[in-house]
Amino acid sequence: MTIRLISDLHLHADAPEIAQGFLRYLDERGRHAESLYILGDFFEAWIGDDYRGEFETRIMAALKEVSDSGTRLYFMHGNRDFLIGEGFAQATGATLLPDPSIVTLGGQRVLLMHGDSLCTSDEAYMKFRSMARDPQWQAQILALPVEQRLELARNLRNQSGEANSNKAEDIMDVTPDEVVREMAQHRTPILIHGHTHRPAVHDLTVEGKPAQRIVLGDWQPHQGWEIQIDAAGPPELLRFTY
Repeated sequence: MTIRLISDLHLHADAPEIAQGFLRYLDERGRHAESLYILGDFFEAWIGDDYRGEFETRIMAALKEVSDSGTRLYFMHGNRDFLIGEGFAQATGATLLPDPSIVTLGGQRVLLMHGDSLCTSDEAYMKFRSMARDPQWQAQILALPVEQRLELARNLRNQSGEANSNKAEDIMDVTPDEVVREMAQHRTPILIHGHTHRPAVHDLTVEGKPAQRIVLGDWQPHQGWEIQIDAAGPPELLRFTY
């Protein structure tokens, strides 16, 4: 059966076209897959498993239907939804994956990452990432009232947009040396990640051997990206319309 990987949908109630496209994707592709991997930034923001509005509830119910149908569902945190926890996993039937993770897909050893940890040239973001992934900091945030967390999420989104508009393009992309270092450390010929919104297949050399870095794209209204892996073939990066 087919294995599918997606990332960077940035789902939120103000982008109904993408949400509807994802629900259609689940019906047409997700529930027929052996496994579905979501590699972060699935939601534009997530303020804690204890807050589920109508939009979040609908998306989670659809994921649960897919996992109940027999598709194995895996989720990795991104830089937008790093507060997703075991409550989300239990409600959807998903397994939370650490970043990075080594998995076997189509008989091949593959390194999965969200991708933000590869952007080491962006020193300001790396400092924020270190703080945001700290369990103690997360516990402090989750202890705040819901309204304060919603306001914090709005502020972080605005600050991120303003900061990125002033950064050079290469700073927001991955650091090539970091890519090679991670792949060599984990002894993997294939790295799959998202985050950068720069879908492409990059051929490279790691420790004298051929390797590939495959980057998932972000979803837009009426257009999505996935990586498809069949039992008999290599990973294939696909753009599709919905």
